[in-house]
Amino acid sequence: MMNRILFVLMLIAGLTAPFYAYPVFVMDLLCFALFACAFNLLLGYVGLLSFGHAAFFGGAAYISGYAIKAWGFSPIFGILTGTGFTLILGFCFGYLAIRRQGIYFAMVTLALAQIVYFMALQMPFTGGENGLQGIPRGTLFGFIDLNNSLNMYYFVFAIFLIGFGIIYRTIHSPFGEVLQAIRENESRALSLGYDVDRFKLLAFVISATLAGLAGATKAVIFQFAALTNAHWQTSGEVILMTLVGGLGTVFGPVVGAITVGALSHELSAFGSWVQVILGTIFVICVMTFRRGIIGELGRVLNKK
Repeated sequence: MMNRILFVLMLIAGLTAPFYAYPVFVMDLLCFALFACAFNLLLGYVGLLSFGHAAFFGGAAYISGYAIKAWGFSPIFGILTGTGFTLILGFCFGYLAIRRQGIYFAMVTLALAQIVYFMALQMPFTGGENGLQGIPRGTLFGFIDLNNSLNMYYFVFAIFLIGFGIIYRTIHSPFGEVLQAIRENESRALSLGYDVDRFKLLAFVISATLAGLAGATKAVIFQFAALTNAHWQTSGEVILMTLVGGLGTVFGPVVGAITVGALSHELSAFGSWVQVILGTIFVICVMTFRRGIIGELGRVLNKK
């Protein structure tokens, strides 16, 4: 019941947001919300902490941006190209890292992500530290001008809903139940005959692909693929968003992304001190309500 109410509220807020908020800022929040949801699928429902998800977010941005700018792809096919790239990259990363657990898994994903970051810095088509600039938004279906902020917003919102729907369906499926069983007791899931490594690899690929979808969409919004999108700090930010909103909850990452994104925007006047302030907020959240905003809200409602 609570999930249905939250979905209706999210839908209403999403449909009306461009009329009371700056559309480009809201689109940025939607991309990070999808990114956080994708990350939450891996950490919240499988129990795997990846420090390398920025590789998929940033990698898809570069590939989709280049496909649109250099190859003349439409926005949809450009985004699909970047998303397809992260599907393959996610399989490669997962195949190498999935047999490790705990801190070893996290360090392997971080190391692999740093390779992607180095390639983004050095390869000629990425623009190095200047990033890939001048990505055209183009038109949707040949007649909807995406240079119009309102048209672009609803295109992004539709992508977010599709990605969110895929994650929701994955979680509430027999596959999702197996993932949660692996998180709770991997040895027991293994003893029941489940191929644990195969399930974890598939979850990793889905998570990486949807993270790439968010990154590719962000590149089209800002007409720019930035090097910071592939930096390890971006992986840290998505962890913060997930934990603040509520780890292992459906809507927690969305709330967390909006909360952290809005705070970063409002506190931007403090310059580099923003990271210190966000770090302090993170510590307070972990110490006072470990379930996150949505997790604590659910706990309170269940008591009544």
